[in-house]
Amino acid sequence: MYGGSSLVNDTQAIDEIENVNMSVAVIQKTCYVKFGGREFPLTIVCVNFTKYKNIYSSTFVAESEDIPLNPEGPEVVVGKRISDPWKNGTILCDVNDTVEIIWTTRSGYTLKNESYTGYVAAILREIGGISLGGPSDLGVYIPISKAQNFFGTDECNAIIVQLKNDDEATIESVSEAIKEHFSGQVSVTSLTAVLDTISTAFSTIELFLAGIAGISLLVAGIGIMNIMIVSLMERTREIGILKALGMKSRTVLLIFLSESVIVGLMGAAIGIASGWGLAHVVARFGLGGGMQMGNRGAAAGGMTITSVLTPTVFLGAFAFGIVVSVIFALYPAWRASKLKPVEALRYE
Repeated sequence: MYGGSSLVNDTQAIDEIENVNMSVAVIQKTCYVKFGGREFPLTIVCVNFTKYKNIYSSTFVAESEDIPLNPEGPEVVVGKRISDPWKNGTILCDVNDTVEIIWTTRSGYTLKNESYTGYVAAILREIGGISLGGPSDLGVYIPISKAQNFFGTDECNAIIVQLKNDDEATIESVSEAIKEHFSGQVSVTSLTAVLDTISTAFSTIELFLAGIAGISLLVAGIGIMNIMIVSLMERTREIGILKALGMKSRTVLLIFLSESVIVGLMGAAIGIASGWGLAHVVARFGLGGGMQMGNRGAAAGGMTITSVLTPTVFLGAFAFGIVVSVIFALYPAWRASKLKPVEALRYE
């Protein structure tokens, strides 16, 4: 994907570059969009529907009606969260509903509103996640041929380029060819580079969280050990009596380790329940997105986080809690098993 001072027709030159499979120009404008009497500030994405669908064949897909690949009329395609922003069955717009796009232009000190009226030809399936230049659940799409007349410009915000393969050498060679063709007046961004940057950021965050988890684990382990040592001190005479009656050291060891397993199970259960509940609270109130209505309009908001607890994570959390508890209980259990009956009976 590249951006800069580029025109819609520049795709013809890019398509001729070696190893380029296809390119599509993208014009993006922020406009007010009216659905059923309600007005929202949204990003209008103007593309060639045929090329865009070929590049994003898995995400630029309609939920029910087919996307018009060669639209001749004022067809509009909207994202899932535009149609059903609250995910409660309240449909803001549906197929065949009328859509009015209002674009404000300035001429000196005079503002003028241009209006584009169309109808919803299709609603995209829910995509989810974060869009890196591709289709979005919050996008409103119109044909680029209509947009050039409506916005009165041939200048595009970006041109998305699909390569014939994803080899690093191919990406580098095509990027250099594009820069050379436009005399370095454009910026070329590889999505693999963006993904690498995001992966590096997430790795740093994971390392930071692992450090916090490690400190918490150490503190919890020391707490378990202290509890077991206090339990040992309180039951020293009891252990002495049991060993005097013939209980083996191995049995004492197993008793204390069994107690540590119970502590680990209880701790894991409380931890999983607390984490699950906190994740739901954060997902619902902390970073919940959507379209929030006000008296004068609405705003399309951020991303939605869905908390997921898989059986693997659930069982892994229980196993981890038990293992940690047993490891830190080994020393108190070993001390209890090595107590001599006579010395234990004398303990006050």
